[in-house]
Amino acid sequence: MGRLDNKVSVVVGGGQTPGSTIGNGRATALRFAQEGAEVVVLDKRLDSAQETVDMIAAEGGVGRAKALDVTDEAQCRDVVAAVIAESGRIDVLHNNVGIGTGDASPGKIDSHVWDAIFDTNAKSVMFMCKAVLPHMREAGGGVITTISSVAAIAAATNITAYKASKAALNAYTQALAMSNARYGIRANVIMPGLMETPMAIEGFVAAGQDREALIARRNAAVPLGGKMGSGWDIANAALFLASDEARFITGVLLPVDGGQSAKVG
Repeated sequence: MGRLDNKVSVVVGGGQTPGSTIGNGRATALRFAQEGAEVVVLDKRLDSAQETVDMIAAEGGVGRAKALDVTDEAQCRDVVAAVIAESGRIDVLHNNVGIGTGDASPGKIDSHVWDAIFDTNAKSVMFMCKAVLPHMREAGGGVITTISSVAAIAAATNITAYKASKAALNAYTQALAMSNARYGIRANVIMPGLMETPMAIEGFVAAGQDREALIARRNAAVPLGGKMGSGWDIANAALFLASDEARFITGVLLPVDGGQSAKVG
């Protein structure tokens, strides 16, 4: 349909953990390209970003890959400058990076783990937005979408830093939206629920959990149809928010979770 024709989009975390399903970032990069965007795929693992770009090219789309450590502010600044130099502008920034390695309950969380999770999940978004905002303001508009989690607002155990970092993203994005509305910049959050993506499944399987039992347990926790969502569900929500169809939407925290966050009790 060409919903992003002539747009330059940057997908941070557009590679993915190896696995049989598709990740949120890769699916989003593909959907953006399918709708006409030029897509710059950023990932710490350049080979994984390039895999996404190869998939885009195989469908006739336009993309390129760049390596980025999102915890390094100078790298974030430099990669934005490089995209501006090459493409002339950035219309859409999609932040899709998150970790939870080593997380624990409030009484057991290690300060180094807390810092690492916040650096990756929250500070990186601030770095990328800070780098992109001057260009979007000068251009008279833009879209920034950030992947948070329903963990930010739902009950959760043993993921203290992850939950807190995602809640911080929600608050940051609302501040971002309000302080940049007058420049025509829209900022929103997508909060995924239980998704069947490589990042959500493969780490637990590698740690010894039975794959089928894990999937069945996660499916059973989803109200809508008793089945997890996929990376495509996140990608379609991201596409809508990035498109002009959402031109009057900013500061929104959008759950994509099969009704999980609506459960009470």
